Order: sequence, then C-alpha cells, then structure tokens
Amino acid sequence: MFIDFEGIDGSGKTTLSNLLAAKLKRLGYRVAHAREGGELQAPAARRIRELTRDSRLLEMSPRTEFFLNLARDAQQLDEVVAPALSRGEVCITDRYLYSQLALSGGGRGLPMDELRPACELASQGLWPDLVILVDVDPDLARLRKRLGKLQSKRVNDGDSRKGMVGAGLAVRVRESFLGMARKDPQRWIILENNDVPLRVLEQRLVDAVVARLEGREQQVQRIVPAPARPRHASPTTLENLEERFFQTLDTVEQREPALAVWMLSGIPGLAAHQQRLAFAERFPGLTARGMAGLDDVPAMELREVLADLAPAEVAFSLTGRMDSRAAMLRQRLYARAPTEVLASLKNDGSAPAWAMRERAMRDGRLADVLAGLAGQDCEESWLVREAGMQRKLFTEVASSLTGVPGARADALREVLLPHDRLAVLRSTQGLDTPVARGLREALAGKALKLVLRSLTGLDTEEAWALRERGAPQTKEALDSVDGMDASRAWKLRVDHLSRWPTTALSSLKGLPMGPHAQALSERVLAEQPDRLPVLRNAYAVAATARALAQQPARTVRVDTSTRMEA
Repeated sequence: MFIDFEGIDGSGKTTLSNLLAAKLKRLGYRVAHAREGGELQAPAARRIRELTRDSRLLEMSPRTEFFLNLARDAQQLDEVVAPALSRGEVCITDRYLYSQLALSGGGRGLPMDELRPACELASQGLWPDLVILVDVDPDLARLRKRLGKLQSKRVNDGDSRKGMVGAGLAVRVRESFLGMARKDPQRWIILENNDVPLRVLEQRLVDAVVARLEGREQQVQRIVPAPARPRHASPTTLENLEERFFQTLDTVEQREPALAVWMLSGIPGLAAHQQRLAFAERFPGLTARGMAGLDDVPAMELREVLADLAPAEVAFSLTGRMDSRAAMLRQRLYARAPTEVLASLKNDGSAPAWAMRERAMRDGRLADVLAGLAGQDCEESWLVREAGMQRKLFTEVASSLTGVPGARADALREVLLPHDRLAVLRSTQGLDTPVARGLREALAGKALKLVLRSLTGLDTEEAWALRERGAPQTKEALDSVDGMDASRAWKLRVDHLSRWPTTALSSLKGLPMGPHAQALSERVLAEQPDRLPVLRNAYAVAATARALAQQPARTVRVDTSTRMEA
C-alpha cells in the first residue's frame, strides 16, 4: 500500500507520518518511509529541495518551482517509492504530487488544468492508495513551527522562498488540499490536529490505516477526535476573556506544555506573570524569551532569577530595555551570551550600550556588534559599519542600518544591494526614502511579506496603496499597521477581518481599548470563541491596554521583531 501525508507547513504531518511508520513496524508490517526522520531518502531529491527553498533565488518563477518540485517527487518515486512497493512493503511519503498541485495551483495561482498532465507524467500512473491530510488552523501551525525552531535552536533560520510570499500562501494551500479531499473522499482521510493530544491522534490514525490495510471499509472521511476541553456554553466576551484564556491555557499545557509557555509571550499583567513563574523551572529558556517587550519590575526580577539558567534567552528579552538595571544584567550575561547581549542593544545609543560595544570590538566581535547597531546614526556607528564593509560582512552591515534614515544610509544600502537584497529591504522598516520606495516596488511581486513588514508605522500614500493591494493575499498587510490609530488602519482591519482575524487583533497591541478596538475584539470573539490564536491575541491586546491605562505617561513602542507569529 502507498500512503501519502499532506498538509501545510507546521501541520504535524512529518511527526505523524513517522509515528505511523514506527507503529506499523511494531505491528509486523514491512514499512518504507520515503522521508524517514524528516529527511528525503533520495540524495538528488534533497539537492533539489535546497534549490526550491533558497530565498536568494527570488527570480525563480512559479513554473520553474513547479517543475523542480516535480523532479524531486519523480526521483523519490524512482529511487524509493516504486522499489518499496515492488517488494510488497507499505510505503509512506511525506508530501507527493498533491503538494505540487496545492502549492503551484492553489497557492501560486497557476492553472490546475495545465498542472495535472505534468503530474500524471511524473507519477507514471502511480498515485497513493490512501492520502492522509493533516488539517490544522494555519495560525496555530505558524505558532508551532516557530516554537519548533526555538526548541531546536534554529531561531535564526531565514525564511524560505515560500516564506517570502507571506502567511496567506499557507491559507490558500490548505484550501486547495481540502478541495482535493472533498472531490476524492474514498482516497483521502482528513485528520484534524488542532486541540487534542498527539497520542490520541496517533491511535485514531493507526486504527484508520490498519482498517484499510485489512480491507475493512472506512466509514468516515474526516477524523475529528473529541476536543481536550468542553466547548463553552456562554459566549466569550472582553469581560470573561481573561478567565477563558487561562482555562484554555490549562488544557494546552496538558497536551503541549511548551506551547502553553510560548502563548504567554509578551503578555503583561499579574495573571500572566504568575503563570510564567509556574513554568519557569521546567521551561526557563522559553519563559525568559517570552518576556521580550515587558518592562515591569516582576519581569525584570524573573530575568535575574533565570539569568544563569537561560543566559541567551534572558539577553534576547532585554531588547528595547535601556535602563540601568538592564545594563547591569547585560554586563553579567556578556561572558556567557555575548551574541545575544549585543543584539539586544538595537536602538540603544546610551553610554553603557556603547561601552559594551567597545568591549566587544576589542574582543573581535564585529559581526555581533553590527547585529545590535540598528537605529544608530552617530559617527561611532559609521566607523563600525566601515569596518564591517572592509571585512565583507555585508548582511550584518545591512542589518545595522535598520531604522536609520538619510542620504548616507541610503548610499550604503545601494552599495549593499548586489550582496543581500533581502537584508537591505529589512533595513528599510518604517522608512520613506528613495531606496526604500524603489526596493519595495521591485520586490513586491517576489517578497511580499518582507515588503509589507517594512511598511510598519508608515503613514504615506504609497504605504497604504501597498497594504491595500497586499491585504487580500496575506496577513502581513495588517501586521504593518501594528499600533496605528489612523482611519485607514481601522478600515484595513475591518475590511479584512474575516480573512485575517488573529492578525487584525494583534495589530491593536499598544492601542487603548477604545470603542473601535472593543467592537473589533468583541466581533472576532463572537465569531471564533474557541480558536486558540484568537483567544491569545485578544487577551494580549486587552492586557496590554490595561497595563497602558495604569501607566498613562509611558511611551509605548510596538516591537515587531519579537511579535508572535499568529
């Protein structure tokens, strides 16, 4: 039997496919997994995958990507799948030609009728007997994917080519998968992976597959395990939001404790702090990293407690802190986490920050100093950039220009463009300069996510035009209005609320809970009261607004570099 797993990135298909393979082997079946342990078994297929993921290849067209992906699957078929089936084994794949139809047709917009004949040629008539679509809320998938990178220390991995397009791609790909499943219910099983423990999903999956292997009829197409918590009988409102959020967090902790910790990231207030204290011993790194953007006294005290257990994560959480207590903690952390300490100095032009940079320069840490030089336009910063150029640290120099306006910065960006266009684009966040405008125009069709993110805080006609064009395609158009109270920002949120509800909510963070914010929050909560990312973002907005109301003189800066991916 040929079994294929499909689903968007972060759905859990790789984990579940490997669990199924292991379970079937224990039951006595001979099993081959074409992507065992998450790695393609055909070496040529692995090389092709590297090409299709490389974000530097922005000019690669959707048609070229499609044919490369076909070649990858054809090689897997010839080298792994067909031989296993000829030996009478159960062969499991993690993605097959359906992925190319969903990505190139549903995601990229190429005509399906033109893609299918090419897929038939690549398949040689060999299609899976059973397709398991692991279906998941795309917002939740992004959270899990980000968490996975943090736990595996891949936090600095760059975006793939797919990632450059924006989060809307995953939504379109998911819709395409569901459409294919509905048209072929005898072949496809839809397994929901939203709010149940992995062990329950695994058992339901094994039962369904063994039934097929034994020739027993499958009664239902969609496998929907019972949720880990009962649905609420009463509506979720701003009044009971805190209670509902923490009730939900308790159930998440039971099945995915690390995700529960991550859901608290950036949320101020006593209730969130008490929950962090409960998690701190088991998950010191995640707890510390999740305090980025928090500047209250309890958060600072917890950082000091966790400094020896998770020095790098504590240092990261200090980004944006320019007070003396933060400076002292950086001094303490420098020996164990110099890279993260220096990166946390972004936008910090204080004397202690420059003393730390000078120390690092003496230690030979030029690249790390550049990584934390964003926002600095003094002569000392330009000397550091000049040293970086001499060392050919082009990406790091581009990063150091983030938020730096003016002709001098733009002249350096022009020099850096041939070396790393994407790093230069990222450096234009919030800027309205000739280079920024030209780069956005040139890359809007190739790296829409980064173009839209670079607009954060901009209130120009060009910025609004780009947002309004991009909003139907991807959520990052709403990310770029984080904390903005302009009338066009509210219109953008309302117009695209049904498509990007969690992002419309997160874009309110930093705003008071006025009539517009209340109405928008209540509407999303009424329509989607049980979606975990909705509850999380709504509570984060409400808790932040409450904290701001208690400190009216405080200046708030929404830091999009540490925003949650939901």
